Amino acid sequence: MDNFDLRGGVLHAEDVALPAIADAVGTPVYVYSTATLERHVRVFRDAIAGLGNGDPLVAFAVKANPNRAVLATLARAGMGADVVSGGELYRALHAGMRPADVVFSGVGKTADEMAQGLSAGIGQFNIESEPELDMLSAVASAMGKVAQIAIRVNPDVIAGTHAKISTGGKENKFGIGYDAAPAAYAHAASLPGLKVRGVAVHIGSQLTDLAPLEAAFGRVGALIATLRGQGHAITHADLGGGLGVPYEPGKPLPPTPADYGAMVARATAGWDTRLMFEPGRLIVANAGILLSRVIRVKQGASAPFVIVDAAMNDLLRPSLYDAWHDIRAVAPTGETVPANIVGPVCETGDTFALGRAMDVVAADDLVAFMTAGAYGATMASTYNSRALVPEVLVSGDAFAVVRERPPIEALADADRLPPWL
Repeated sequence: MDNFDLRGGVLHAEDVALPAIADAVGTPVYVYSTATLERHVRVFRDAIAGLGNGDPLVAFAVKANPNRAVLATLARAGMGADVVSGGELYRALHAGMRPADVVFSGVGKTADEMAQGLSAGIGQFNIESEPELDMLSAVASAMGKVAQIAIRVNPDVIAGTHAKISTGGKENKFGIGYDAAPAAYAHAASLPGLKVRGVAVHIGSQLTDLAPLEAAFGRVGALIATLRGQGHAITHADLGGGLGVPYEPGKPLPPTPADYGAMVARATAGWDTRLMFEPGRLIVANAGILLSRVIRVKQGASAPFVIVDAAMNDLLRPSLYDAWHDIRAVAPTGETVPANIVGPVCETGDTFALGRAMDVVAADDLVAFMTAGAYGATMASTYNSRALVPEVLVSGDAFAVVRERPPIEALADADRLPPWL
């Protein structure tokens, strides 16, 4: 569910007509709904309430949308943060996430990033290799700190999602192999500066079937029992994120948070651990759209090309993942036609849809790319010397620019000429 609805024939974000935002800020522009963000947090929290030992920790996957206003909204709703870089850690803390509710994941943490997390007093490092254990031990010992850790285990469970966002197979770069995990925990326990407290798992993103998750959690439960039998005090279990959202109308709906919560309750019965979750897309995807204006309509060989001012540098997912986004006219007439929706970037890959039945539009009309709040603005670039796309947050009948569109002069002026030029 989202808060983007037609009112009087015009698409609104909560109580704000989208043309008002386009007129004030220009296009393309990302627009986020506070009410949708808050509702998604509430629904997910309700789905996992009472599970595990103690209050579950919900740590938002910052990579999905790192805008500080979005993070501050989620912090106010009680969420922690799952971060994968020093930059994401900085954003999360400055948005109001509690350090104790921050989990630092990722395969390539540097010594400086480890020190940054230790200085901030974050709650947990998710470790993905034995060399990383050695580095964190050395950094923590040199600082006189103790790092609380979980080891991310690769359960060799295929998620059944797009290959580029599947993370739980044995050939993926993430985590320590399941069979190698006991030795890794023994090694961790022997190192100074580390306190082993948990097991972590994350098998992929945009999962539309709970069976792979349940299989992975089953392996985690068996590992927890093994580790406890070897003397490790396992008090936390990080189950990752990955639950999918509906992108394409007419396709079967993904499992609901309630379905997911029921599966987690079944899979984790008897674990006696505090459960941790890392939802990202589930929280922000349907809370955001990309608002764009039609530049012109060009007749093609078999269908018209609707050329919009948003491009692959603003919304990369269709080009990168062949991802579907519903594309709607902001003021639809009810007439539809098969069309190719493309951007102005000089790449054939700058294509959002081919032969898509969509609202008939003309030059200067506004269109909205739906379900764009996750992995949208955060993956944007300045390819073709295009300015980074701005972002707007709506709350009721008010809206505010939460990231400006930088002037193109600032992009060019960042270049520096060497002395010989």
